[in-house]
Amino acid sequence: MKINFTHHQSAHCENGVISNLMKYNGFNVSEPMAFGIGSGLLFCYIPLLMVNHAPAITYRAMPGFIFKKFAKRVGIKIKREKFKNPQQAKARLDENLKNNNPVGLQVGVYNLVYFPDEYRFHFNAHNLIVYGKENDTYLISDPVMETVTTLTDKQLEKVRFAKGAFAPKGHMYYPIDFPKELQLEKAIIKGIKQTCRDMLAPIPIVGVKGIRKVAKLIRKWPKKKGNKVANHYLGQVVRMQEEIGTGGGGFRYIFAAFLQESSKILNNPKLSELSNEMTNIGDLWRDFALDASRIYKNRSAKEDAYNNVASQLETIADKEEIFFKKLKKAIK
Repeated sequence: MKINFTHHQSAHCENGVISNLMKYNGFNVSEPMAFGIGSGLLFCYIPLLMVNHAPAITYRAMPGFIFKKFAKRVGIKIKREKFKNPQQAKARLDENLKNNNPVGLQVGVYNLVYFPDEYRFHFNAHNLIVYGKENDTYLISDPVMETVTTLTDKQLEKVRFAKGAFAPKGHMYYPIDFPKELQLEKAIIKGIKQTCRDMLAPIPIVGVKGIRKVAKLIRKWPKKKGNKVANHYLGQVVRMQEEIGTGGGGFRYIFAAFLQESSKILNNPKLSELSNEMTNIGDLWRDFALDASRIYKNRSAKEDAYNNVASQLETIADKEEIFFKKLKKAIK
């Protein structure tokens, strides 16, 4: 069972799955377009959810939301299934492969044997595509990998039924119905409007307010938590930003590419200008990550070092607030 499927590498797993499945079904949707229409860009500090013994921070919409919103906005129907029983999950996957239907899966990262060791930690919101099976080996198109790869029957079961936060429970999804043409113009505007609402939300842990909240916390961590915990928490901020998916800086670059593409579709030059502005903000996120990583790798917990990276985050929050207010006006 091998489907004639073309693998395209992407910067982020869920966007890549959407783009690759759409291309397989005859619609040339880029990764940035999938991300932007699906309102993937977000910032949220989640103190009650601990990931790797530190508060969770997300730079993107909840797992599955990007595809859900993208599909609704362009008029596609998706079928989603979760399973209690691994045998049932396997049977449904095999059934789809027999019908020449590649499927998206949500999996845990920790036991993905083809990932380098440094990227294998307890995170259950990774996405990949299964496009075939040979004997007891599944053919895998993981969008963040350069080439296709494989997992054995047992290896795939292990990652499909990983335990912990966001446990995938065999989660499988695929498009089942398409319009003749995708109505991108309206979908782009809806995607942009929601991203602006999310990033300008009047909630202290979401959007630009959430970024400011984390900046304040970073200033307090050395005294309040001690060196070891402060370093671990700061490491978590950077890991969620740069290693899980593609986080803060990377998502800003993808969003900038989305605005560039949308500028032509909507014939709106203002979006092209704002694309450049978002690229510059992405550079600031990368600078923050580099400076923060120097602190926790050197185990330095000097207060001025923490204050410096907190100030960088506050600058980013200010720039993003101005940016999203301008973007909101640009698509009225």
